[in-house]
Order: sequence, then structure tokens, then C-alpha cells
Amino acid sequence: MLVVEDNEDIRFLLNVLSDLHPDIDVSSEATNAEDGLRMWREQRPDLVLLDYRLPGRDGLELAAEILAEKPDQRIVLFSAYLDDRTVARAEAMGISECISKDQIGRLLELIRTK
Repeated sequence: MLVVEDNEDIRFLLNVLSDLHPDIDVSSEATNAEDGLRMWREQRPDLVLLDYRLPGRDGLELAAEILAEKPDQRIVLFSAYLDDRTVARAEAMGISECISKDQIGRLLELIRTK
């Protein structure tokens, strides 16, 4: 799983979850869209966990680039800033799932779903 998240605490939490649950693998992390795209192109992970608000470009812009190259890429938008409009845009683009950062249990469920 590639994690594209600028918040250090969230990245730390995801790594702790990875340590506690051997079936969850955080293979790489990026703190902005540019690094996220570069890492995605290099690694082609099975899942991209993507924050909506990133420095420079937002997560939906990054998702659009990834999905243009690989339309079946599994992407989960994981953000504290999800409103109906953002979720509708994400779903229309082909993003697999949108969940709020306060739904950590749901996140674990999604990560484990292949």
C-alpha cells in the first residue's frame, strides 16, 4: 500500500497498524502529490491510500493522473474533509472508496479487502 498523506501523525498511526496487523503492508509513504505519483509509477502498489488535502495539488488531482494511467487502480480517499460534493466527484472519477479519518475501523476493513 502506498500512503500519500502529509500529516505525520496519520502516517505514524498507519505504520503502527501495519506493525500490529501483519496483513497490512505500508510499502511506501509520500507527503505530497508529486512524490506520490513518482512512487506510484515506480512501485505500482495494489492500493493507494490518499489524503484529499495535500501540499501543492489535492488528492483528487493526483487520483485523476493515476486513474488515467491505470483505470482499475484501487484508491481509497482518506480525509477529514469529506463533503457530499467531494465524495460525488471522487466516485465519478472511479475512486474505490471515500472514508473519513475518524473511521479507522472502516479503514482497516477496506485495506484488508483485496
